[in-house]
Amino acid sequence: MQSPASGLSMLLFIEQILNGLQLGVMLFLMSAGLTLVFGIMQVINLAHGSFYMIGAYVAATVMQQTGSFMLGLLAALPVSALIGMLVEALVLRRLYQRDHLDQVLATFGLILFFNELTRIIWGRQPLFMDGPEWLSGTVELIPGAPYPSYRLAIIVVGIAVAVLLYLLFTRTRLGMQIRAGSSNREMVAALGVNIKLLYTLVFGLGTLLAGLAGVMAGPILAVESGMGESILILTFVVIVIGGIGSIRGALIAALLVGMVDTLGRAFLPGLFRLVLPAAQADGVGASLSSMAIYILMAAILVWKPKGLFPAQA
Repeated sequence: MQSPASGLSMLLFIEQILNGLQLGVMLFLMSAGLTLVFGIMQVINLAHGSFYMIGAYVAATVMQQTGSFMLGLLAALPVSALIGMLVEALVLRRLYQRDHLDQVLATFGLILFFNELTRIIWGRQPLFMDGPEWLSGTVELIPGAPYPSYRLAIIVVGIAVAVLLYLLFTRTRLGMQIRAGSSNREMVAALGVNIKLLYTLVFGLGTLLAGLAGVMAGPILAVESGMGESILILTFVVIVIGGIGSIRGALIAALLVGMVDTLGRAFLPGLFRLVLPAAQADGVGASLSSMAIYILMAAILVWKPKGLFPAQA
């Protein structure tokens, strides 16, 4: 017969698995857009987290004015995409033939610009937003283990985005043109495809996905200036692990990173308590859990230097 303690441990483990899946989905929404831009356009965009921040700010502002989360979502997505396309046309288009160092410096400048712009428009105090009322409850997937409906909705949205991206790139003419443009830009342009417009649309799609991630994160995290930098670091880890330019790699790596990060923070201190004093175990466990994803990245790069699923040239 299962003891109450073991039953609670199992429910805690299941809850952390779902938390890891939710974090992985958020990272996928970010990394899918960034890996599109780098894999197809060969541009290192450090400012990708800024569009995550913009999506969150726009959604929070609209929701405060209207009380509707869905209106905030519907406003944030086109704004993120349009600002992204404007940035591509005014700034990044001049960097395609430049060295990656120039791209890094220019997009780092964009981070500073957008951070200051948000402080000017919204101030330094963070904004807070609630999820939709119809997702404010919990769902009992397993008896005795209620889980927030909103976090489940994030998982569903991430899966839906993954399916839609797969269909876009494998079943549509636009997807075919994007894949062709990533491998031979000059040839695609010679065939009559407007490659500048195509790249603008790709960048707009990438920033739309970042804005979507920002909206999804808004009810969980505080919406504040600079919020995109922390998730950007994890996003780059995901891209390196999955393989640059690979949407499939981004999905698998995002889920893997989400699980490792969440389970490490939840269970490593407890495991070390089996062999170390509590205070020392908590310190060692916290340190190793924060390092776990980077250890994972190093191990995978030793095994597969180009990542798990590198994009085919």
